[in-house]
Amino acid sequence: MKRKILLFAPILLTSLACEPNHVDPEPEVIAPASYSFERNGATTVFYDGQSERLAMGGEFGSALKDDSKSATDLAELYANQDANGNDVDPFTNPLLNASTKSLRSKTAASYLYFSSNASESAQIKADFDGWIQAQADDVFPNFSTLAAVGTAGQIADGSSVRYVNSSGLEYDQAIIKGLIGAVMTDQMLNNYLDPGVLDAGNNTIDNDNGVLYTDKNYTTMEHKWDEGYGYLFGGALDGANPLSSLGSDDSFLNKYLGKVSSDSDFSSIAQDTYDALKLGRAAIVAGNYTVRDEQADLVRDLVSKVIGIRSVYYLEAGATALDGGDMGGAFHDLSEGFGFIYSLQFTHNPNTDAPYFSRNEVTDMLDDLMNASGNGFWDVSTADLRTISADIASRFDFTVIQVTN
Repeated sequence: MKRKILLFAPILLTSLACEPNHVDPEPEVIAPASYSFERNGATTVFYDGQSERLAMGGEFGSALKDDSKSATDLAELYANQDANGNDVDPFTNPLLNASTKSLRSKTAASYLYFSSNASESAQIKADFDGWIQAQADDVFPNFSTLAAVGTAGQIADGSSVRYVNSSGLEYDQAIIKGLIGAVMTDQMLNNYLDPGVLDAGNNTIDNDNGVLYTDKNYTTMEHKWDEGYGYLFGGALDGANPLSSLGSDDSFLNKYLGKVSSDSDFSSIAQDTYDALKLGRAAIVAGNYTVRDEQADLVRDLVSKVIGIRSVYYLEAGATALDGGDMGGAFHDLSEGFGFIYSLQFTHNPNTDAPYFSRNEVTDMLDDLMNASGNGFWDVSTADLRTISADIASRFDFTVIQVTN
């Protein structure tokens, strides 16, 4: 038996040595001029669900400033159903009333961060539910009351009037800016651009073989990427070339990408984000998943940076306003900052596949921001605000000076 083994061994080794060591190169990816993709002369791009949620967010944001609305009205706009899960018609746009989509169902609902963390997802939804209830119960009844320490009401901000809770926080700003993270950023970065969603089931094989989603003109992988795109550019009139109207298409991520890109220190961020989304989509068409994932990571980095930059911006603006005695202006800036800081827990660091700040870290910063042991914004320390600002900037590759100059 030993001799037989020795006789066959060289034959086996020779056979293995003759096998070609060949790896097929990944297909070349050519960047398209616009976010326009077709199959058989018809578009393959579809993100209507995201456009609907952006439109719902617009109506919801307006309702949060309308003191004729009840807590039930606001909750139904957020969930697009009543407390018992029944269908309602809360929107002025009948197309939105006919939709099965909602903002609440996509709050803290990404595959990567929350598919195995239902408890934290529920806590985050409860945060928004609580702020909505408090806006109706505590702020709306005091619209005609002058705000003071411990008293909700109105406070002047130049020619504008802001409506704050007893700690100086505008719930409407906290909610809308918080949704930028909890819905738009989380769904885009941690769901639709995540390999766990893009490559789920037979998606890769089907994409390689051109197997289309049932009764549609796109593969599932193409569609998932487009849905991520839609959370940023789904409100644009020209979705293929959205930068021409950047910043004016919605009040969410698109608006603040526009604001950040108007700063000379970050002037390329919108173009870079758009280019990465185009190239990543082209890579899916080509079947080059290395390029796809590289572009997804680039988008994750750039969009996360927008959240970080605006957090720092509003903290610094609030501190400056407090230094000048402008309480109304400060409270407005800090309320927006509250929402952006809350959104940091939904960012995505490509180097760690985790948020730049954990939920616990965000909670600690918000406690400091709200001066939890005192009277909220009424007596918050500007030194504390600038410390938080510096801490946020240090996690990213920008400085406070770049944001404020």
